[in-house]
Amino acid sequence: MNTIQNVSDKQSSLAPETFPSSGVPAEKTFSQIIIPIITSVFAIYLTIGMTLGSIPGFVKNDLQAGSLIVGLAIGLQSLATLLTRAYAGRITDTKGAKRSNHHGVLLIMVAGLIYMLSAAFSQQTTIALALVFLARIIHGISESLSITGALTWGIGLVGTSKSGKVMTWNGIAMYAGIAIGAPVAIWMKGALGVSYVFGLIILLSVISWLATVKLEDLPVDAAHVRPPFYKVIGLVTGQGLGLAFASIGFACISSFISLLFTEKDWGNPSLAFITFGSFYILTRVFFSSFPDKYGGYRVALVSLLVEAFGQLLIGTSSTAMMAIAGCSLTGMGFSLMFPSLGVLAIKKVSPQMRGTALSAYSAFFDLSLGLAGPIAGLIAGWFNYEAIYLFGTVSCLLAVMILFFNNKKR
Repeated sequence: MNTIQNVSDKQSSLAPETFPSSGVPAEKTFSQIIIPIITSVFAIYLTIGMTLGSIPGFVKNDLQAGSLIVGLAIGLQSLATLLTRAYAGRITDTKGAKRSNHHGVLLIMVAGLIYMLSAAFSQQTTIALALVFLARIIHGISESLSITGALTWGIGLVGTSKSGKVMTWNGIAMYAGIAIGAPVAIWMKGALGVSYVFGLIILLSVISWLATVKLEDLPVDAAHVRPPFYKVIGLVTGQGLGLAFASIGFACISSFISLLFTEKDWGNPSLAFITFGSFYILTRVFFSSFPDKYGGYRVALVSLLVEAFGQLLIGTSSTAMMAIAGCSLTGMGFSLMFPSLGVLAIKKVSPQMRGTALSAYSAFFDLSLGLAGPIAGLIAGWFNYEAIYLFGTVSCLLAVMILFFNNKKR
């Protein structure tokens, strides 16, 4: 491992200018490069948000399936994304970020067509469910390819000095897409029918592809020797574990805040979700340059402390407003975690390995979301819903300890 680390350190010491020229005209500004990419990402995550808003109702009400099948249909996409992270990183680094992104977008078109077939076969439940499951798997693979390609593409075109800003704006596009896509799909399904939702997914994939079709690709260094994926995971484990523990607070809010409000008879929990999302996005908008300007370690440390306080506030809240304030602080703290630790992660590898490093790093986020829900559910069963957010507080403090430990190793 020391040998790998030494090689990686030598490679990552290369300045961005030593990477083969991307062919981007020098006069192109950051916004001219990044706007097409975040437009593409926004369209991609609109499709994901739309399925989150339509698939549960379609499977449960139209196909008359149980809650377990609904959960399986939703979870398959995340599982497929996690399991194809290594593949997406390899394609991005060896075939090009543009190709990876566009292959992912094309797969969204395929998924949209299969979703539409499932709606057409809604009277034949078994066939329709099989088509939904297939579409969810393809949609998950497409997410892995398209987003790994988009992140690597943006960082490669603007340079590593602005990598945190690239990740920040991509994150805004991702969460905004989900936040807007879900309610739009719910409205469309009720007013027009689920087939129109699935048709719009195909249209959005076309828009995503067109947004970046004229953008310059990154060159690929075919001669570069690339270590196996598991060794890249080893290089970014410190940052990945920090992200994983920081993500637990987000998972606890998305999974259980509505149940906490119901148990406490605090009314509609929508404001909790809205404030979390609003503070998440506003923090990214106004402080997007902080990871690059002040360093990923400092920003991540402050962010974790803010998030920990937010989780503690929810866990000890006696009123709805206290819980909502805790959601706001959690959104604010969690907002810059991915770009802050991501800046540190990509410095561990050479430019030619950026896609693989981002895939390995993102896999920790996928794994965290997959495990946090069941663990939080067990805690709620043993104790109560407030205890979930004390679990989130402890997780943030563990992430702080991981940061301290990894910083001392540098």
